[in-house]
Amino acid sequence: MVDADAGVPLPALLALPEWAGRVRVLAGRLAPAALVTGLRPHAGLDLPDQVAGGELLALVGPVSLADWRLDALLRRVADTGGRGLLLAAAPAGGLGRTTGLLADRLGVVVLGADAPVLDLVVAARVFLAAPAVDHAGAVLAVHRALGGRLLAPPAVLAALDRVLGAPSALLDRHGTLIAGGAVELTGLRVAEPVPQRIAAPDRLLLAHPVLLPEERPVPAEQSSGQPTQPSPQAWLVVALAGAATSRADTAADALVVAAGAVRHWLLTRRLDLERDARARAALLGDVLRLTGEPSAELRRRAADAGWRLAGWHVGIRIGVSPGVDVVGLREDVRTALRAAGLAAVVAEDGAGWTAWVTVTDEPGPTEVRELAEQARAAHRGLARTLDVHTGIGRPRQGPEGIARTVAEAADAARLAAGRPETGRFLHVDRLGMAQLLLAWTRTDTFEPAARALLAPLRDQPGDLVRTLAVYLDAESSITETAAVLGVHRNTAAARIARVERLLDVSLADRDERLALQLACRTILLADRRETRDRPAR
Repeated sequence: MVDADAGVPLPALLALPEWAGRVRVLAGRLAPAALVTGLRPHAGLDLPDQVAGGELLALVGPVSLADWRLDALLRRVADTGGRGLLLAAAPAGGLGRTTGLLADRLGVVVLGADAPVLDLVVAARVFLAAPAVDHAGAVLAVHRALGGRLLAPPAVLAALDRVLGAPSALLDRHGTLIAGGAVELTGLRVAEPVPQRIAAPDRLLLAHPVLLPEERPVPAEQSSGQPTQPSPQAWLVVALAGAATSRADTAADALVVAAGAVRHWLLTRRLDLERDARARAALLGDVLRLTGEPSAELRRRAADAGWRLAGWHVGIRIGVSPGVDVVGLREDVRTALRAAGLAAVVAEDGAGWTAWVTVTDEPGPTEVRELAEQARAAHRGLARTLDVHTGIGRPRQGPEGIARTVAEAADAARLAAGRPETGRFLHVDRLGMAQLLLAWTRTDTFEPAARALLAPLRDQPGDLVRTLAVYLDAESSITETAAVLGVHRNTAAARIARVERLLDVSLADRDERLALQLACRTILLADRRETRDRPAR
């Protein structure tokens, strides 16, 4: 196959079936690097308006070889970079000596034809246009195979392989194989949304980015003022080897057509993903709002989604910065969790993902630590490409336990966002109560968390919640506590000892004291509001 833009050497033209034995060289010769790029028909010996570089000027009709205008034509052709003249049915005597010497000196050729010149011109033009015809035919074949239909990536790649005769593959945004042959690819710059050619010793790799329209505008406060480049959602790659490397331009244009088909599939898939994400978000909201046994309809929806409501649940919250494509990256999160050995429910939830792992029996401390380490491994995997912060909740039982462990995970994740020293990963069991309550004060879960923290004291004799509140307000003075409560000092001391035992805390720890003081004040204030708002009988 020849390159139409570069042209062909003169011997290739002389070897054409239509030219062989019918065209001979009368004078001159071309340099080995001089290629013929086209033929221009011309009537008579008048000077033509123009002759393009690389062209042969084909004179239609008989000419007199003694005419001085023939020498002028040779000069005109040479001055414009042309390759020479093609003459019709040259006399047996051939060219004059001066014309032959002029052709040699100018570096052009004079050809004589024993066949109709126009027939020779047509045959040569068809030969010269063959690469462009092959190029257009290949691109058209890909378009016909892919155009107007929604095709999955394997079908798109099959059409490319069939037309190009070379293996192709579809990679994700990170360069990981999605479909197609295992094309060995090194050197792909996945962050640069431009077509790339990667030369290897035995092949040429062509990669074309699949770009989607920007879906979310960047907030003004986050914009740098500079134009942003779209991020490739996938890459189409084809590997050319041997003689197939000469079709690199054809393969590149075929990849453009195929990228449009993949883009169509991705956009359609995106609509499906967003529909499913809305359904998951609605189901997640209903699960997190549970205050009792789930209804039969909610159980059915959860079963349809593959969510287990019964058993023990451990919540996982993975947060990201605003603007991240949470819907599109959900599968990456699921993949990271699966790679770490966690079969978790994953749902899009605001700026991040809410997930939980469900087991049948209550996990012991060892199982909880192992689960946390698995979640940390998934977090590290995601952190290679995303700025994530992750929190892990405690094991909680039953449908209502999902909301509790997810809330704990969200609190831990919120704190983890400001803890680069922990790798932005925190397990709620490793946090002090003060840290948790300070995080909870910024959420709607603060009062329920405070009540859960002090629940062991609520039904005990001796009004232990008020005793604890007074003791903490009195800066841990037993004497002042007894005076405020109107009890003996030993009674106050015994109550405080019971508080420490029931809550399994040490009031000598200032963080524990702060946490409990916040919780006491929250509950006492809420109780006062409830008493005040209760209608009088």
